[in-house]
Amino acid sequence: MKLLIDAGNTFIKWALVSGDDRLHSGILPIEQAGELPGLFSSRCGKPKTYFKDIKQIWVSNVAGEEIAQQIRNIKFVQSNQIYFIVAQKKMCGVYNDYFKPEQLGSDRWASLIAAWHQVHGKCLVVNSGTATTIDTLSGQGEFLGGLIVPGVELMQHSLLSATKQLKSGMTKQEPGEYVQHPKSTADALFSGAVQATCGAIERQYALLQDNAATVVLSGGAAVVLQKSLNLPMNVVDNLVLQGLLLIAQEAGS
Repeated sequence: MKLLIDAGNTFIKWALVSGDDRLHSGILPIEQAGELPGLFSSRCGKPKTYFKDIKQIWVSNVAGEEIAQQIRNIKFVQSNQIYFIVAQKKMCGVYNDYFKPEQLGSDRWASLIAAWHQVHGKCLVVNSGTATTIDTLSGQGEFLGGLIVPGVELMQHSLLSATKQLKSGMTKQEPGEYVQHPKSTADALFSGAVQATCGAIERQYALLQDNAATVVLSGGAAVVLQKSLNLPMNVVDNLVLQGLLLIAQEAGS
């Protein structure tokens, strides 16, 4: 069995897999990362699955060295069987055209690989988390480059933290919702963040010059963005974990 871990900026997501089958999965807030080594008890689920039977851990980590160390502290897996992926020039059919391939975020790299294996064609790969990444794959599997913009929630929080008048115009913890013509501060913030994100996606999509190309959309804001985008679309749950599994399989593990 393999344990796949996507350590992002806000959450740590994990999945236990055997072959192609996902046996168990979970999510942990990043501020609770200290619980990670003790998270995996001796067994879980029905039928019983023993975490001590995990042979390898495959990790995408963009959360820093402290989180990496917590992962290394998972005791029942030998340290030489924990693999922190790094973007390569070529892997799993995807070609990396970054100026310095290894500097591409491991989460983006895993997502590109997962998207390519879903679509096998020209597509825009969008991961909407703390940041929203908008990456372009050619019809030959070439990563041509991409954008990083603040995520929908981060845009709102950034504006609120920088502007006293906006704060004064809002009820405490007022979430806001998407409307075409907002008439409250909360709705204006939320709708503005959604529109700005959709605008970036649509502009990058236009550069594909192919109306049949697909947007592969994942992440916490995927449902919200999907409702506001009129583009061919596949909404996928956790592209990063799917990419990690493909990378592990190509490695012969």
